[in-house]
Amino acid sequence: MLAAAPASAQVQVVQLAPPDAFSTPGRDTGLPADLWQGTPIETARAVLPLLAAKPLSPASASLARRVLATGAKGPEGSSGDEALSGARAGALIALGDVAAATRILDRAPGLDRNAALSQAAAETALLAGDNARACSIAEGLSTGRGEAYWLRLRAFCQAEAGQGAEAQLTFDLAQAQARDAIYGRLMGAKLSGAPGGAASLRNGLDLALSKSLGLDLAAAKPAPAVAAAASGADPVAPRYDLSLIDAQIGGLGQAVISGLPPESAVSALIAAAADAADPKTKPRLQAAAVLLASLANDLPGPDRARISAFPVPEGKAPAGRSLALEAAADSRRVGEAALLALWTAADAGPAGPALGDRVRIVRTLIRVGLADDARLFVLEGLAGLK
Repeated sequence: MLAAAPASAQVQVVQLAPPDAFSTPGRDTGLPADLWQGTPIETARAVLPLLAAKPLSPASASLARRVLATGAKGPEGSSGDEALSGARAGALIALGDVAAATRILDRAPGLDRNAALSQAAAETALLAGDNARACSIAEGLSTGRGEAYWLRLRAFCQAEAGQGAEAQLTFDLAQAQARDAIYGRLMGAKLSGAPGGAASLRNGLDLALSKSLGLDLAAAKPAPAVAAAASGADPVAPRYDLSLIDAQIGGLGQAVISGLPPESAVSALIAAAADAADPKTKPRLQAAAVLLASLANDLPGPDRARISAFPVPEGKAPAGRSLALEAAADSRRVGEAALLALWTAADAGPAGPALGDRVRIVRTLIRVGLADDARLFVLEGLAGLK
């Protein structure tokens, strides 16, 4: 006869916390599991949408892809934050890491409940050529259905299903809410049977429309997400043409490609920049010296004295953000430092941060252990010196 198990030994049901917005890895990045420790969730919520909406310089995009693809416990408060998960995936898509975004979305709950998360999933489906899945996501969405993106996608799906009248009505609603000339041209051609004109590869929906119209995709310039989907390759680190500047700074640019430059060579450049007489060459040498010096652990006294006199202008980032960046570096908060740097980079646009901001970003990335990313910012800055 079996005795009943005591109450204390009975199985207890434990409610598991929902996954946070960053715990699912997109790919192996080499960054630690405590990447986001101490990062305010408000900073993540402010920066991630910018990374999807604004063009970044190649070095900035590389840093963004690396930190966003990392699987690590997210900032406090990110558990169950479906909007933040969607912003993370959407940023990775826009930055050309569609494979990482797809892996994250494959394990993300709430596709039917959050428009941002669903849009990222729909875009990855369209980029993969799986229009049926994208249309299924649009049909299953329970919130945000009246937003412009979903109206545009539903019009396309209705047209694909042969529902011409419904597609025309949805198309008119989409254009009335937020007119888009390129989408209007493509979708108008699909509905009327008129020539579609040039293909557009801005995003997954444009790609799907252009394909359905039989347009010449090779003649269009693809956005990073579309190019990545077409190649199927993982993103690679950017490369820079340093031939012009390296002839003037003794090959230090090539040294940065391999690692940190020799301190003696940086000291020699600082001295040469201080003594330069040519008014055209001197500012370039001083800018290069400041950039390279930002990689150093510490500068000898004579170098600090010389470089402090260089009239390299301050950056454009708000003082408060610069202060927060310094504080993140002081406490080695890696994720927060990266997000603050990317915030300034997003404001700067595709040319990258101003020199003063770039130097501060490089110094911060070095201090929090992101040396490879810091070197890319230096190389990009050197390549941009004219």
